[in-house]
Amino acid sequence: MKVTIITVVFNGAATIRDTIESVLNQTYPNIEYIVIDGKSTDNTADIVRSYGSRITRFVSEPDKGLYDAMNKGLRLATGDIVGFINSDDYYKHNQVIEKAVRFFENTDCDAVYGDIIYVNPLNTEKIDRYWKVGEYKEGAFLWGWMPPHLTCFIKRSVYEKLGGYTLQLKSSSDYELLLRFIHKNKIKLRYLPEVTVAMRSGGVSNATLKHRWRANREDRQAWRINGLRPYFFTLFLKPLRKLDQLLPKF
Repeated sequence: MKVTIITVVFNGAATIRDTIESVLNQTYPNIEYIVIDGKSTDNTADIVRSYGSRITRFVSEPDKGLYDAMNKGLRLATGDIVGFINSDDYYKHNQVIEKAVRFFENTDCDAVYGDIIYVNPLNTEKIDRYWKVGEYKEGAFLWGWMPPHLTCFIKRSVYEKLGGYTLQLKSSSDYELLLRFIHKNKIKLRYLPEVTVAMRSGGVSNATLKHRWRANREDRQAWRINGLRPYFFTLFLKPLRKLDQLLPKF
């Protein structure tokens, strides 16, 4: 099985080396690596180009935002399985992709997801949050559940059948896509019960109360787009689940 990994970046010179190295150091041999740059104004492009042919495709041009860039990557992907890892993030160890592929080889799953940690952007040894996701149970989205988007490896055939990221949403397009794939269309999931991705803290959708309010409104719109109705408490539970992520996991 070929795996396509897509990194989307804009002015990510400070962190993108960590991202690239975490992909290139994976033990799984059959990886297509695509980097989509939004025409950065720092030296991001120079850093990416310094890896030469180890990066399969590199595109540097203006885009309409994060999800437009992700869709560009999807259109270029030729792998059987697709994963995203963005320029502030990195795989936690070098066997992440190999372990995910085993699920696809040994089961009839459409997607694999794992746990994620949020690390301090200045000291990545310091863990701010630990998102232990757990096994999926049908209907879990109604109770505020979702898997971490960047830990998901999904068959390209699922994207071809069900579509990519909607540009109607600014910060919740990944939530809408997973809601559409998992809750609405019931793709088959497998859970890899370990930390697979480290993400630097400070995501836009949670940075301020204003951003959180906008994200909540977009989450509601994600249900409407799909002709679905959440419970009245569903989208209040979604951010409340993050409280558990602040507790130590053993």
